[in-house]
Amino acid sequence: MGKTKLVVIGNGMAGVRCVEEILKLAQDEFAVTIFGGEPHPNYNRIMLSKVLQGDTQLSDITINDWQWYKDNGIALYAGDPVVQVDIERKRVISASGVVAPYDKLIFATGSLPFMLPLPGADLPGVTAFRDIKDCNTMLEASKTYRKAAVIGGGLLGLEAARGLLNLGMQVDVIHINEFLMERQLDREAAIMLRRELEQQGMNFLLTKNTEKILGKKRAEGILFKDGTKINVDLVVIAVGVRPNVKLAAASGIEIDRAILVDDYMRTNVPDVYAVGECAEHRGMVYGMVSPLYEQGKVLAKQICGQETEGYEGSILASHLKVSGVDVFSAGEIRDSETDTSYKVSNGIKGTYKRVFVKRNKVVGAVLFGDSAEGGKLLGYIKQQSDASVLEQDTAQPAGGDAEEAAICAMGDKDTICSCNGVSKGAIVSAIRENGLETFEQVRSCTKASSSCGGCKPLVSALLAYTLANEEEPEPPKVTVCGCTTLSHAELRAAIVAGRYGDVQAVRSAHDWKSGEGCSVCQSAIAYYLGVAAALNQAKTKQEGAWTAAVRETAAAEAEGTQAAGAGLAFSQLADGTYSIMPRMYGGVTSGDQLRRIAEVVDRFAIPQVKLTSGGGLDLRGIAAEQLAEVGAALAMPVAAASYGKPIGAVITCGGSQYESGAWRDSVALGARLERLLEGAALPAEFTAAVSGSTLHRAGTLTADLGLVGTPAGWEIYAGGSRTKELRAPQLIGVCPSDEEAIAVAAAFVAWYREEAEYGELSWQWMERVGLIPLREGLFDGDVRERFMANLPSDGNVLPSSPAVGYVHMQDSVVSSL
Repeated sequence: MGKTKLVVIGNGMAGVRCVEEILKLAQDEFAVTIFGGEPHPNYNRIMLSKVLQGDTQLSDITINDWQWYKDNGIALYAGDPVVQVDIERKRVISASGVVAPYDKLIFATGSLPFMLPLPGADLPGVTAFRDIKDCNTMLEASKTYRKAAVIGGGLLGLEAARGLLNLGMQVDVIHINEFLMERQLDREAAIMLRRELEQQGMNFLLTKNTEKILGKKRAEGILFKDGTKINVDLVVIAVGVRPNVKLAAASGIEIDRAILVDDYMRTNVPDVYAVGECAEHRGMVYGMVSPLYEQGKVLAKQICGQETEGYEGSILASHLKVSGVDVFSAGEIRDSETDTSYKVSNGIKGTYKRVFVKRNKVVGAVLFGDSAEGGKLLGYIKQQSDASVLEQDTAQPAGGDAEEAAICAMGDKDTICSCNGVSKGAIVSAIRENGLETFEQVRSCTKASSSCGGCKPLVSALLAYTLANEEEPEPPKVTVCGCTTLSHAELRAAIVAGRYGDVQAVRSAHDWKSGEGCSVCQSAIAYYLGVAAALNQAKTKQEGAWTAAVRETAAAEAEGTQAAGAGLAFSQLADGTYSIMPRMYGGVTSGDQLRRIAEVVDRFAIPQVKLTSGGGLDLRGIAAEQLAEVGAALAMPVAAASYGKPIGAVITCGGSQYESGAWRDSVALGARLERLLEGAALPAEFTAAVSGSTLHRAGTLTADLGLVGTPAGWEIYAGGSRTKELRAPQLIGVCPSDEEAIAVAAAFVAWYREEAEYGELSWQWMERVGLIPLREGLFDGDVRERFMANLPSDGNVLPSSPAVGYVHMQDSVVSSL
């Protein structure tokens, strides 16, 4: 007997997830054929806004690549949609003429963007925002035009606006209602969101009803019904979607708003099913990912002949990140649908919480600015918890018994990650069966929090609860190296408490297994000694004998370097020679500096001068006995540190004077930041970059610390990486002024310097600290000032520093990154 012929019409997230579930249950029983309208493999449509922003490619959001279809024996006809379904002869016909017979047929045709029937809507320069083609249309327009308008103030419209803003366009958001995202937010949360987005550079035209799109050869403006109009070059219509049911209706399948299905996703035609946004179940059509994945699991069991309870519907919940702002919404959130509500608002932190109650039961919730409680509140809504739990929450904040109780109250089938349809039971099983111990491992294994990341707090809480109740032995302690039984935290605490004078004293006091130690522990001890000494100096504002001794021994023992000039340490190379990197603040230099460097290179026959990725010059191959003389001849500040890793050049773009589209002066800010931080030694390699615009020409999206100029001020990013593995940074916040941006950036570096383990990269440290506590600390004036006060008051500089010149060293380097 041959395999069952399964045909899927639609290559989107719902249909392909259903196929994945079928393959798990019966890998070899089906011959699967998939037809898709787009010429791409299956991708994550939720992440289209990332593609529009220009820093993400289609390959980055692809869920199942071409090889996956091949490995699973799936015949994929991409870019070849089905145009006819013959339910009598049980076959489908594609646009190119492919005829595919079926035993089982799944409609997963999704939805189509609703294009307003406006005069001028068919002009060039008018587009929807639904697929990769639409993204490419907007990307191309941004290269030529400056003014864009987005019709629609829902989630999709705001994501489109954020992307266009990042592309350097001026953006008006037109919305027919009085406030934004009215389906997900109440009025107060929507007002807070509007203020935040206005600070990011968006302009809003609310209660505006569009009359027509103006233009002859392409869109040139928009006329409103109140007689006002605006000039535009690009119009994006993002007012919603409608189920794609034309093919089903033509095939004789029963439809209403969408394809009618029962609890097992069956249509009125035998062996024909529907799943996703094209399906209507009990009068509901779902657009969120989680319900679609729940439908797919039920349908997979039905098709494979396995028992299933059927699909009973879903509580609508949105765990989103709108332009970098955490937003959560679930259940009933309209005043007209509820009896009362519990509300907490913090204007200083920009957070808002409102929980809706009906007949003394929790029925809905809205969170803005901090969505950490979203999973807990969703559990309350699903369990129809009594309103008294809200009083318990007041007495016991999130993270205590109330949060633990909410996790316990959730059923194994309840969804934790809405984007990828991952349930509580799936995460718990993965943790126990695979021995998972970190959030990253859970994300990689289950896909939970791998899309928008909004459910990370709940995933982390569930991980902590599962591990705490496993009654398994504690994992072995990770020591600094094999020379000691101390961990990094224990070593640092011992050094602070002991006030040792040198590296050898630390080893002697703590029974080092090897008298001299190894390169790992030598560097770690020297770093912790150096940080402790620097913090002590910051408190006393003077350098004592202990601090001086620490610096001297740290330079000699940890880095294998030799002091020269003004007590500097220079990096030792593999062949035993040394390198010196003259500082060029913000990547800017002068003719006098360049001539001086050239003269030193010729005079001392320095064998190699290398242009660094940061736009600086690294003088390599200097003999130890030449260091002092070379340093004196340069008479320039040098990127060096007597312990740890120095901060190199702060990478900048061309600045407001020479950079097209720059909102801010990146060169001036980069130079200021570098001068402020040049004396700080860090636990690992660290890059800082400043871009004057959202084009990120200085490489700010792969830097440990990145400042990006926008109309609203400086966006502060942290935790990126371009070494070992490429990682995108996290948005810390937006600072309206240069002074606040400098303060937040400097406080971040000081915090990292003081609390990270030696060798720990910035993103690794950030994951330990947590993004929310980091944000709260950096934007707390007292906390920020405390960290800034601990920065070195004087950098590792040689005498005399020439004035900033006019030659910029970075542009050619960054353009190649």
